[in-house]
Amino acid sequence: MSVFIAMFKRNVKLFFKDKGLFFTSLITPLILLVLFVSFLGNVYKDSFDQIFTALKFNVDESIIQALVSGQLLSSLLAVSCVTVSFCSNMLMVQDKVNGVRKDLLITPVKRSTLAFSYYLASLASTLIVCYTALIACFIYVAIVGWYFTFIDVLSLVLDVFILTTFGTALSSLINYFLSSQGQISAVGSIVSSVYGFICGAYMPLSNLGEGLRKVIMFLPGTYGTSLMRNHALGSAFSKLEGAGCSPQVIEEIKNLVDCNIFFFENKVSIGTMYIVVISTIAVCVGAYVLINVLSKKKKGV
Repeated sequence: MSVFIAMFKRNVKLFFKDKGLFFTSLITPLILLVLFVSFLGNVYKDSFDQIFTALKFNVDESIIQALVSGQLLSSLLAVSCVTVSFCSNMLMVQDKVNGVRKDLLITPVKRSTLAFSYYLASLASTLIVCYTALIACFIYVAIVGWYFTFIDVLSLVLDVFILTTFGTALSSLINYFLSSQGQISAVGSIVSSVYGFICGAYMPLSNLGEGLRKVIMFLPGTYGTSLMRNHALGSAFSKLEGAGCSPQVIEEIKNLVDCNIFFFENKVSIGTMYIVVISTIAVCVGAYVLINVLSKKKKGV
């Protein structure tokens, strides 16, 4: 245990010691928040305006703003929890590139201990960044119009933890196979540019073709995004219902913004979403540790 704690502390310290890596990880979600508010905010608002105009239902501006804020917040966090983890997990690859990992494996440090120390250190570092982003999102919501309940806040805190754990598990498994700075940059760029689309954060699944939508429903990130959507928009929908909007219309809106998602026409419950994401975490972490333990020592990887 003492060896694990020492390795964990070493990895966390190195992440924060690398100011470029730390500030890049920290500032990325904040930049995304500004970009989302500046560009996606108007897109989301126009979409809700069109929906209520078509329904000939007058909605208070504060409710529309709550719907927009919730969609922005959930999109940002659903993406950041995964993309930031790939950035904070670069230390594992850098140690391999610099030969540090090979030196560590010469010592009595177990491969499983080394693997877990990288994973948990990356998880801790990513959580610090993502919770900072969550606080920034709460500040934004407070400025434009607070509507969250205490339960909403706790649910979002839990969602960030679970999605960050998922992102760290996925990045650990993928980054294990990387062995150069070029590969790190390539994978980081691909994940940053693609993940938001395939998890339904940037564009609702209802806007995609049926075939692509069915494929995306096999990806666990989709369920994580929907969890965020439900907890970020739940109170906004309650306010909408209190304003006189019918439950049927609200359900249709939930379908449009991916609060309700369907696996081959079957509605997926909140509990099932948690099961999918948590099961994926267990599989990724198990595969990551197993690969580390079974890797041949003579290769020094």
